[in-house]
Amino acid sequence: MLTFLGFAMIATFLVLIMMKKMSPIAALVLIPALFCVFAGKGAHLGDYVIEGVGKLAPTAAMLMFAIVYFGLMIDVGLFDPIVRGILRFCKADPMRVVVGTAVLAAIVSLDGDGSTTFMITVSAMYPLYKRLGLSLVVMTGVAATANGVMNTLPWGGPTARAATALKLDAADIFVPMIPALAVGLLFVFALAYVLGLRERRRVGVLALPGQKTPGEVEEAEDAEKVEKVEGVEGDLVTAAAGSVGGSGSAGSAASGASAGPTPAATSASTPTAIPGSAAGDAPGNAPEDGFQGLDPDRATLRPRLYWFNAGLTVALLAAMITELLPIPVLFLLGAALALTVNFPHMPDQKARLAAHADNVLNVAGMVFAAAVFTGVLTGTGMVKHMADWLVGAIPDGMGPHMALVTGLLSLPLTYFMSNDGFYFGVLPVLAEAGAAHGVSPLEIARASLVGQALHMSSPLVPAVYVLVGMAKVEFGDHTRFTVKWAALTSLAVLGAGMLFGII
Repeated sequence: MLTFLGFAMIATFLVLIMMKKMSPIAALVLIPALFCVFAGKGAHLGDYVIEGVGKLAPTAAMLMFAIVYFGLMIDVGLFDPIVRGILRFCKADPMRVVVGTAVLAAIVSLDGDGSTTFMITVSAMYPLYKRLGLSLVVMTGVAATANGVMNTLPWGGPTARAATALKLDAADIFVPMIPALAVGLLFVFALAYVLGLRERRRVGVLALPGQKTPGEVEEAEDAEKVEKVEGVEGDLVTAAAGSVGGSGSAGSAASGASAGPTPAATSASTPTAIPGSAAGDAPGNAPEDGFQGLDPDRATLRPRLYWFNAGLTVALLAAMITELLPIPVLFLLGAALALTVNFPHMPDQKARLAAHADNVLNVAGMVFAAAVFTGVLTGTGMVKHMADWLVGAIPDGMGPHMALVTGLLSLPLTYFMSNDGFYFGVLPVLAEAGAAHGVSPLEIARASLVGQALHMSSPLVPAVYVLVGMAKVEFGDHTRFTVKWAALTSLAVLGAGMLFGII
């Protein structure tokens, strides 16, 4: 009964948010409350919710102060050089923009924290996507999938959990998995390339204010040649009139300059109109909804404190990786120090906190709403019954292939469960089943990592709400778009692991 109710609750939640019948916060609260009553445990709902809130409170605190800290670092210009480099690479080519999103998300993911990765990636890329009219779910999908692959770093969480649950060394799990994870990351880059080409076909060849497309450069060169011809042969209009219908190169150039490109050549030679821009917009005078990026003249910049902020961020990340203090405490201290040093005047501090209040409130509210969902799933025993049913459904003949089974099960289980629930509740059972058939616990542990690309878009992952909130994307739209690509990425990692003999 609890198994059926658990699957039904999750399915109801996903259907309602993807059909946009309920907001994620409302669905995370009301649906589990309703199913808790169906399970006959409505009297214990308060206990389940308080327990869930207690478990997720440190995560909510970490996200709140991480948003403030990295928001301040973006305000003061710490990431401007990285953003400029990515934007120089991207220019206005949709394909480069999407690939740049994947590269930026993968690089920033080295810190092991999904929320900071999404804050930096969205802050850098969101204005460019908006200016060029690109799909924002492409940005969130690519960023989440890239971060999911990188989330397997030993300090990212899943590897450490697997090592702890099975009493193994994290390095023995992670290091042999590097080739398979590299294949997964290459798959993400290839996916970004394909999605970028699709966006390029949809919106055409684009140009930002002050930039020229390759077609414009060619037209400028042709015009320069025509001007030289004018100086020798006389009036261009006369030459053009005399060459209508002719086949000479000068006539072709003149007719092209006067009549414009043919429809067939438009997409190759003329930039598509960019949303928010007008034909008369001069470079540097884009309208309010135009491409702003990170304003190089914003009042919050602190160039003299650049190295202080860089050193503070490196120290914070190093302390986080070495677990010097709990992560929420580190971000709390870091945010307080960054705010005090960069903005010593009280009105400025209040203004900075107010500027990031919306993101903080949205994310914290979503995390505490998710606490209701996880609290009911765990408290009623639904998660345990679902996991036991799935493990029990494995045929005896699959015993020697438990590593493959673990890899396949990691996709749905890490999507519908928290990492703690999967690695500490389900993985030991799978490892025992594998050991009975001679499968090494190391192989089981490595196989358990392949579902992380999909896990990072789970409604139970707080960081995903940072991503969709900052990108102003509906969670249902993100889920509908991302799940299939993330699942394929996970399967690519699993296939590579088996091919290389790692799993």
